Amino acid sequence: MNGAGGSHQQQQQRLRQQQQQQQALLMQQALQQQQQYQSGVLAAATAAAMTQMEPISNGNLPPGFDPSTCRSVYVGNVNPNVTETLLIEVFQSAGLVERCKLIRKEKSSFGFVDYYDRRSAALAIMTLHGRHIYGQAIKVNWAYASTQREDTSGHFHIFVGDLSSEVNDATLYACFSAYPSCSDARVMWDNKTGRSRGYGFVSFRNQQEAETAITEMTGKWLGSRQIRCNWATKNNSEEKPETDNHNAVVLTNGGSSNSATDASLDGGSKENPENNPDCTTVYVGNLGHEVETK
Repeated sequence: MNGAGGSHQQQQQRLRQQQQQQQALLMQQALQQQQQYQSGVLAAATAAAMTQMEPISNGNLPPGFDPSTCRSVYVGNVNPNVTETLLIEVFQSAGLVERCKLIRKEKSSFGFVDYYDRRSAALAIMTLHGRHIYGQAIKVNWAYASTQREDTSGHFHIFVGDLSSEVNDATLYACFSAYPSCSDARVMWDNKTGRSRGYGFVSFRNQQEAETAITEMTGKWLGSRQIRCNWATKNNSEEKPETDNHNAVVLTNGGSSNSATDASLDGGSKENPENNPDCTTVYVGNLGHEVETK
């Protein structure tokens, strides 16, 4: 009897184990199905979102540039310690990389990444612009041939200050594109932080339109701030402040310049500004976002 009873208990135990295994298997299958469903929904939602999203043009694109067929991105402000292998590894997060070219420089390198499809390039711009690699915020934007940008060396350049942090090249150009001779617009960026310095330059083919823009656009709202316009002044190579010193105060004399070699990116005057009675404007850079115009 004891042997028969023990055999019966063993059978019941095996039966319970089989039932538990079956339940565990069913639970596992149910979880897998749920995960597959959620992954499918997420993938579909991501794909739908990607078809509607477009990266914001955050870099220096030539006016009228059409990125609809572009598969390549420009990568700027790259730390010299970054290698092509590391750059590929970073940019593969957006899609399969076809090729990568890194131009090594002593202080800041740059490069180009080619993808097999445009969507990967757009995703790279949206997700990798501003990412820090070895402490430097990289710049990512559409790559274009240098011949696509108009030569503005013979044009007239104006300074635009008090730009809010959200204004980029495309925004600045759109603001001044109402003037037919507007040929280019560039916001100055801090390579160390990846943020706008709060000012930029706009080029015009026609001097009269540039002068009109200075008069009409000063005090206009662009983004969250009122902008100020003046002629871009000639560069004083001897007294030009160091480019890394973004707290420098630069005097301007309101003179005009139509040469790319003379057009200053930091302001400055060819005459001694302290003794020049025409110097009535000062530029103060590197202001925090909490500072407001009074």
